[in-house]
Amino acid sequence: MPKAGVGSIIDLCMRMEGCTLSEAIRLLGQNAPVNGTYSFLNDFAPNNTQPVMAVNGARRLIEISDTLPPHFQEYLTKVRCINLEKAMPFLKCISYEVRAGTTKPLAFANLSGGYELRDDKTFKGTIAPKDITPIFTDRAEPVCIFEGFMDFLSFLSMKEEITNHCLVMNSVSNVARTIRYLNDRHLTHIHAFLDNDEAGWRTVQDFIKAGFHVEDMNIHYKDFKDLNEYHVSCVREQQKRKAQEQTHISITGQNKKSKQGKLKMK
Repeated sequence: MPKAGVGSIIDLCMRMEGCTLSEAIRLLGQNAPVNGTYSFLNDFAPNNTQPVMAVNGARRLIEISDTLPPHFQEYLTKVRCINLEKAMPFLKCISYEVRAGTTKPLAFANLSGGYELRDDKTFKGTIAPKDITPIFTDRAEPVCIFEGFMDFLSFLSMKEEITNHCLVMNSVSNVARTIRYLNDRHLTHIHAFLDNDEAGWRTVQDFIKAGFHVEDMNIHYKDFKDLNEYHVSCVREQQKRKAQEQTHISITGQNKKSKQGKLKMK
């Protein structure tokens, strides 16, 4: 439960602006595209070996590649337990120059042309503009909402088939944009796959206060910090059981051969 006196970004806006809930959502979401189609396509920006973007004069985007380096493929499959075949259509590797040299993080696109960035260690960043990422927009409610793209990729890896409209917030600070997107499309039913922390709890409350029917899915991973940690735990357990079964089969086979050998000797 959140601490007393701690509110969400929407609560803060309501207090500072002296406005209603709906007015706060409008104010916070006013930078979101008004006439955008909010469709999400898999054909991201094409590979480009020429500089295509300058960021704050300090960073220059050099290349956007569909090919992930081996160390990222290993990170996704071994550390995050992500199904690479399913994840690849949604990921890029971006090269950009900074003062210290060239950086090549993983990148996940949003609908405004920006990218969420992360490496295989602790780095997380954004190439502006920051925005939400709607996915499978032609599919049914409830809308599955994820805080970050690694949780979405975990969900993708866990399911044989995705039948639901999905949306990656790319930060709980995008709650107003998310609410606006849902309201514009008259989408009312949400499955919230958010982190098990105070920010995730507050965001769920924001959706409830905005009038959505919300099913808080973290009840299924309440002992884990997020959906990916739960997914990794499940995969590790499956791998452990499989290894134990193989060991049992191997031992049984050896015992059977040993008995057959003794019978022949008799």
